Amino acid sequence: MKKFIMFLLIYGLLAAGSTIGVPDAKAANKDDLKNMHIATLAGGCFWCVEADMEKLPGVVKAVSGYAGGSGKTPTYETYAQLGYVEAVQVYYDPKRLPYEALLNYFLQHIDPTDGGGQFADRGAGYRTVIFYMNDEEKSAAEKALRALAATGKYTKPIVTAVAKFTNFYPAETYHQDYFKKNSIRYNLYRKGSGREAFLERVQNANKAAKLVSGGAYRKPDDATLRKKLTKRQYEVTQKNDTEPPFENEYYNNKRAGIYVDIVSGEPLFSSKDKYDSGTGWPSFTRPLEPGNIVRANDDSHSMSRTEVRSRLADSHLGHVFEDGPGPNGLRYCINSAALRFIPKEDLEKEGYSRYLTLFK
Repeated sequence: MKKFIMFLLIYGLLAAGSTIGVPDAKAANKDDLKNMHIATLAGGCFWCVEADMEKLPGVVKAVSGYAGGSGKTPTYETYAQLGYVEAVQVYYDPKRLPYEALLNYFLQHIDPTDGGGQFADRGAGYRTVIFYMNDEEKSAAEKALRALAATGKYTKPIVTAVAKFTNFYPAETYHQDYFKKNSIRYNLYRKGSGREAFLERVQNANKAAKLVSGGAYRKPDDATLRKKLTKRQYEVTQKNDTEPPFENEYYNNKRAGIYVDIVSGEPLFSSKDKYDSGTGWPSFTRPLEPGNIVRANDDSHSMSRTEVRSRLADSHLGHVFEDGPGPNGLRYCINSAALRFIPKEDLEKEGYSRYLTLFK
């Protein structure tokens, strides 16, 4: 079914006059894109995937198109017959947005258990696929899907495919930025197709608003924070301070468990990825939940560094450096004051039982 077309026809009159283009805040020239990485993702309707991905910090541009088929120059009328799927090429800044975080975000905006399409759009042309460019991306995609399955979030199997990238053809001009140029029709379609209701019911309930210890992840107001946190915790998380090396709670902690944001409870790191860097601060080779970590440039103190912050609470956590021992060569150098440690034996009672499988 082409974009749940009957729905659009029924409501088309409501969108009269909505086809006037609007300025593209994400418009990028060739110079902007030359240092960007590209991820090719299929998640059903490319209007929706493009709109969702362009909201992600670190994404510079998203292009709707057709991927993974045979034959040249597929069109909207022929792509499915040629074996293509609707897909989006995402141009992103790897310094701000790790590939793993991009995948995590993408998987939170689709139904990865639907092998016959997505929502009201049925057929092979709407199936979900992560196209990889190299072995590293393939490994990251497979790992992301395994991790998603391990959460127990879905009762059905995860069926999103991981496939080698072969080709991509941009879709017709009228499909690009459809959510901006035809906003009324787009919003009606998105709701009418069932996508929005699914994301609200299934995905959002398990993303920023995951329930933990009887309440949702959230950042308290400043007055509450000042009462809840010690002076050092407040200065580190809210004022971007740095605690002294070797004089902090977790630098030498060797217990099994996870580390969460001291402010919001967002899961951040695992003891499985912790190592002794000799720096005097807790160090990790990777995040437990890449989607909960945000990178930012930090030029303070006459240095050029990459700061890491928590996504929901916006807590200052520390910095990430490219001198780590892991496969990605990263060292997440984190302030103990920004963290709360939950030992593996307390994960269930603290509301983090989905991470118990890490320690079996």
